[in-house]
Amino acid sequence: MKVLVSGATGFIGSKLVSYLRKNNYQSRLISRNSESEDTIKCNLQTDTLPQSAMLDVETVFHLAGFTHDSRDSYKIKNHYYNLNVLATVKLASLAAKSNVKKFVFLSSVKAGGNSNVDKCLNEDDQSFPEGIYGETKREAELKLLEISRDTNMQVIIIRPALVYGPNMKGNLKLMLNGIKKGWFPPLPEIGNRRSMIHVDDLVRAIIFTTEHNHSGGEIFIATDGVSYSSRDIYNSMCKASGKLIPKWSIPKIIFDLCSLISPSIKSKLDKLLGNAHYSAAKLETLGFKAKKRLEYINETDF
Repeated sequence: MKVLVSGATGFIGSKLVSYLRKNNYQSRLISRNSESEDTIKCNLQTDTLPQSAMLDVETVFHLAGFTHDSRDSYKIKNHYYNLNVLATVKLASLAAKSNVKKFVFLSSVKAGGNSNVDKCLNEDDQSFPEGIYGETKREAELKLLEISRDTNMQVIIIRPALVYGPNMKGNLKLMLNGIKKGWFPPLPEIGNRRSMIHVDDLVRAIIFTTEHNHSGGEIFIATDGVSYSSRDIYNSMCKASGKLIPKWSIPKIIFDLCSLISPSIKSKLDKLLGNAHYSAAKLETLGFKAKKRLEYINETDF
């Protein structure tokens, strides 16, 4: 099978490409920076991908996206919108025009709405998307589902929970590095619940939905099927890093007081200690089951 992959050099994309090549998929990649026999150099925000890129392609895996930025996200809203919405719709329209059978879109649980609530959320719990990132992902989802209804191309949308694994980025990487260097504080056990998925399992979920006969036109949340407290995550990272797990923790009231300093600090602490609990029951009903659990990981899993 010939496939086209955007975002092929990213954290998740590189793992997907590795899987595809090991399993004899004919992979054609889109890259902003390089060009080769199997790679098309194209900036999806500013360039026009030639229709020849879709020649004989059966499935498009669209993983490219503008994720998180240290600047005020609403001040750079156009960057999010241009790549997460406009470029996505443009690529999907070209794929449909070229008779591509399936278009797999990597979205986010943030497209479903506010997760910091005391319940396990599923695909039907749609509220206002979380932040500009979630807003643009949700808008792209709706436009893709419209394309799917109007054409013969099946659209499959994957909403992963927090993804971890080798070469991960963002807050998890910061936390892991802090634990290894000894400066990250022991988190309190407050009973919050967070969903996660290892990057290898996410790749398996992407492939699984692509090969399943009843996944077209659907949205799937991808997790490992277990929920963890922030303290659980901290302990697992200590164990995987070969560090002793402290028997003490910073009292939650310290974090509460710190959150009063500024909205920015409050936002960061909410992400660290808040809830982000999602159900993967819909995906599991199709027969998918994650193989990796946070409590069993070792250093090679980070």
